Amino acid sequence: MNLPAQSLSSRYGERYRWLLLFSVMVGVMASIMSSTIVNVAIPGMSHHFSLGQERAQWVSSGFMVAMTVSMLTTPWLLARHGYRATYVGTMVLLLAGGVTGGLATNFTLVLLARVAEGLAAGVVQPIPAIIILRAFQPHEQGRASGIFGMGVVLAPAVGPSIGGVLVDLFGWRSIFFMVVPFCIASIWLAYKFVPTTAPGGVAAERSSRLDWGGLALGTIGTLCLLNGLVELRGDGTLQATALLGAAGLAFGAFLAWQRKLMASGGEPLMNLSLFRHRQFAMGSIVAFIYGTALFGSTYLLPVYMQVGLQLSASHVGTTLLPAGVVLAITIAGVGRLADRHPTWLLVCIGLTLLAASFALMVVLHLDSSLWLLVLFAAVGRVGLGFILPSLNLGSMRPLPKSLIPQGASSINFLRMLGGAAGVSLCAIVLEWRLAAHGDSLANPASSPARLAAFDEVFMMLAALCALAMCAAWQLREKAPPRLDEQPAG
Repeated sequence: MNLPAQSLSSRYGERYRWLLLFSVMVGVMASIMSSTIVNVAIPGMSHHFSLGQERAQWVSSGFMVAMTVSMLTTPWLLARHGYRATYVGTMVLLLAGGVTGGLATNFTLVLLARVAEGLAAGVVQPIPAIIILRAFQPHEQGRASGIFGMGVVLAPAVGPSIGGVLVDLFGWRSIFFMVVPFCIASIWLAYKFVPTTAPGGVAAERSSRLDWGGLALGTIGTLCLLNGLVELRGDGTLQATALLGAAGLAFGAFLAWQRKLMASGGEPLMNLSLFRHRQFAMGSIVAFIYGTALFGSTYLLPVYMQVGLQLSASHVGTTLLPAGVVLAITIAGVGRLADRHPTWLLVCIGLTLLAASFALMVVLHLDSSLWLLVLFAAVGRVGLGFILPSLNLGSMRPLPKSLIPQGASSINFLRMLGGAAGVSLCAIVLEWRLAAHGDSLANPASSPARLAAFDEVFMMLAALCALAMCAAWQLREKAPPRLDEQPAG
């Protein structure tokens, strides 16, 4: 049935907006699970295909590049095809990627499957923020963000735990198939609750054209950035410099192209007028740095536990499970706080806790109790619980409704661009510090020197969170002038 939002709202009444949010939550859970769960299987996959760390890292980085770039296409896809066709299309692509990756017989096919999953995940992830800011009243948006966030974080919380057990029992292929039931459920829910219309309930506009020039420049810039960071790990200093320079030129050309397209009345991928709003501009800086720290640590923590602390894949998942539960509880409570308290304050508290969790890792040793690792991970997840529902609301509430789809895709793009760089950055700095301490991940046994190298990478992530706090402070809303300060009429 091709029902617009108004018809579905009339049919289901006041609860419809919650049913719509739940429907897209299932799909986003699948996309987030596909982005994080593979980290548990990287050691087994590397052994199966005889991969070095550099090639194995592209299992995560390839996903991140695809997800980062495709986020910019979400407003265009929604405007051209509407919510339902866009959402169902991404779920079909995610399903195909999971099945293909699970059945792949060579690493190239695995990498292509990860890219397909990344493309789907990138398109779907900005959609919930658009729905929350359009379908819910301002006094409900924090609660909706908290409930949505609580459901979404259960995916990476439970995923690695189940994934670790599956890897130990059935091998690395099993983790690709975990997204299949979520994708099937999300497609069924989409045909029941997701409207066919574009954002705002208007009919999809088929005449608009995608900004292919901007998409090409954004893709080139992201690929050059990541490849340049990878080259920094080897002896290819000249190649790394050239690639990073090309990345800078591509992103500069991207911004110039977006400005030119706006001036000529076109529809750019990224509407630069968004950054005239101070809170959105500062929120974008926070999102980029936060993405670097978050996704860098998502890559680093499983590697640290397995090759630094010598834990099995199933132990890794079990260790992270309590932290995930804490995150789910925190994010639900903070969502309600975001309706009553300044979002900039909640973001600053979250960044402080996240920085503390990274810094605390330096006290761990090979003979440390496992509960300390669980505790430190939980502190970081409490920090995430403060940041996740607050950052988008604090950044995008000042935007006009017509700019919300662009704002959601742009801030997610910048967060994921930081995340894509963060995965490579952590791998580069880890290898550099291991060499400085006279160790290598090729050595089967761990050592205090290896843990010292990991500690230095964790301290780098803590410093990045501290840097993000400087921008988060600028998310403060300017207080309106007092009545006695207002000019006389």
